[in-house]
Amino acid sequence: MTNPAQIIAVGAAAPAWRLPASEVAAAWGRKGGRGQAAVCPADEDVLTLAADAALRALAASGLQTDIVDGLWWGTSRPPFAEGPSHAFLAAAIGLSAKSGGALCAGSTHSGIDALIGAADAVAAGSARVALVVASDAVVPGAGTSFEERAGAGAAAFVLTNDDGAATLGARVTRTHPYLDRYRGDDELETRDIYDGRLFREEVFLPVMRDLGEQLSALEVTGWSLPDPDGRLGAAAAKTLGAGTPASAGVYGALGDTGAAAPLLGAIAALDVAGRVAVVGFGGGRATGVVVNADRPVPGAAGLAAVLGTGRSATYTEVLRARNVLQPNGETVAMAVPPQSAQLVRGADEILGMLGARCVDCGTINTPPTIHPHCISCGSSKFVLEPVARHGVVHTYVINHTMPAPFQAPLGLAVVDLDDGARVMLQVAGDGSTLEIGAEVDLVLRRYAYERGVPVYGYKATVRTPDTTEEA
Repeated sequence: MTNPAQIIAVGAAAPAWRLPASEVAAAWGRKGGRGQAAVCPADEDVLTLAADAALRALAASGLQTDIVDGLWWGTSRPPFAEGPSHAFLAAAIGLSAKSGGALCAGSTHSGIDALIGAADAVAAGSARVALVVASDAVVPGAGTSFEERAGAGAAAFVLTNDDGAATLGARVTRTHPYLDRYRGDDELETRDIYDGRLFREEVFLPVMRDLGEQLSALEVTGWSLPDPDGRLGAAAAKTLGAGTPASAGVYGALGDTGAAAPLLGAIAALDVAGRVAVVGFGGGRATGVVVNADRPVPGAAGLAAVLGTGRSATYTEVLRARNVLQPNGETVAMAVPPQSAQLVRGADEILGMLGARCVDCGTINTPPTIHPHCISCGSSKFVLEPVARHGVVHTYVINHTMPAPFQAPLGLAVVDLDDGARVMLQVAGDGSTLEIGAEVDLVLRRYAYERGVPVYGYKATVRTPDTTEEA
């Protein structure tokens, strides 16, 4: 490979909730339950996590979004089982409508597949700048042991063919037609491993041993290893003489993040110089990629803040968010169907958070589709551009009575953005930290899931001392 892909920046994201394993064990009358898993509330999913991680990686790279030639996205379960998942994420990140790439899905191996696909495109010269995103929000079967470990998270890498802090090197792959965790076409929940002991002794450890022996010969100094059940990662590391892998801290904080796990584990090791073996696993395949870091990769140090945030959630909250528990009675449907002409025509505006800047007076009008004339001077000459993603609360209200599927309390805020635009948005969380003048960031979230279609838009999140420091 004459022009190996190089990593110039990375980013990570995790959802707002942490589910203690003890909560799950107690609910099913089991003893024990150690650790926790990151879980998505109702307004987060694989796409919102992917967008968060991608924007952090791009910010760390210092590049503009329109310079990215392609997006490679790996997730075991995209938001649309068959539909515009890749296009929605590209629009939310702000990539050009001409950008290419691929969506890799179907197993937890898809995160590594996305990384390899992007690296090959950069090495071949078909992409000068490639964005790799791996995200997952695994939904386990209720009452299974996997439920205590099934997590959610996202990782993003920005690749080019020169001037990177780390280089992608050798790779090794092994395949074995075994059935590990999977779900059928008509199933919403991922099934657990059928025979844990058989999987450990005759599938997982032999594959890790075979793969790891080849990678160890390359003088690896750090490891990102899969850990499907909270114990197998340590067992694999012991087999390989790898000590404590860098990925162990990620699994401890977020649980098994599926397709995102290998890349998140890699980020944990890329805040220092060294040679890291990144191993992805799932769907009958295991692949290891060696990353040679000459210096700390920009963005890697931000992983600690991502792992350290998140509030503890109850098991009941999680079951409601996963639609395992549903309220009785009538629900309020959206006034505008998700497949309607209005939403189709406004998709770029909604996902890209666009405003219409008046050519004559400079006022930013939001949203553009309902302002044919400037609210300040009456002109009809506009230029569409993304609005700022940070601002302060002008005023707000908290709704304490909401019909299903919305959950009370629900905050609604009018926000004055840094560029002068004024927007009205829902507020993430319960609104308890809202106040006039509070600093907020605009983040992509899932508003609703109706008629089989996820609907996305932006919400305001109130800055805390931790998020202010990260920003």
